[in-house]
Amino acid sequence: MSLIELLLVSVSLSMDAFAVALCKGLSMKKLNMRNALIIALFFGGFQAAMPFIGWLLGKQFAQFITGFDHWIIFGLLVLIGGKMVYEAFTAEDCPAGSGDVIKVKELVLLSMATSIDALAVGVSFAFLQVQILPAILFIGIITLVISFVGVIIGNRFGVHFQKKAELSGGIILILIGIKILFDHLGFIS
Repeated sequence: MSLIELLLVSVSLSMDAFAVALCKGLSMKKLNMRNALIIALFFGGFQAAMPFIGWLLGKQFAQFITGFDHWIIFGLLVLIGGKMVYEAFTAEDCPAGSGDVIKVKELVLLSMATSIDALAVGVSFAFLQVQILPAILFIGIITLVISFVGVIIGNRFGVHFQKKAELSGGIILILIGIKILFDHLGFIS
């Protein structure tokens, strides 16, 4: 996986966290940078941990499915991307609630929910022989930054970008899945 592809995957995976961070920022009466950083750390941390867990799981099975792993990678990325596109059109806007108070249990649940897709991508990383440490650091840092910015944008401008972010992230993951499939089938040299 090239650096550009890893960047695109990282940004795409962070779009769910960005959408939730927008909501958290929107629900803050006054922007609190400390809370914005805590939210970003939770999202970035979980977004880094989940692909690692997926990679560990994928490594256990990689040897058994090397003949058709490109189809699994394609399927996973298209499913994840398709889910994000679907949610961009069907998900409700930000739920009401106060973002001024940090609730650890809520942040853990939100972080897990927004990083489940990263678990599946981690499985595909195992099949693609991606160096996992740089990949998860890249994903975690990008998600942290994007989530932090999301809280700020949400507080200042509302959630005008929420649906567009999820839609863009989904489309990018689908396109990367298609590219990987075409690479393995020999359509792209």
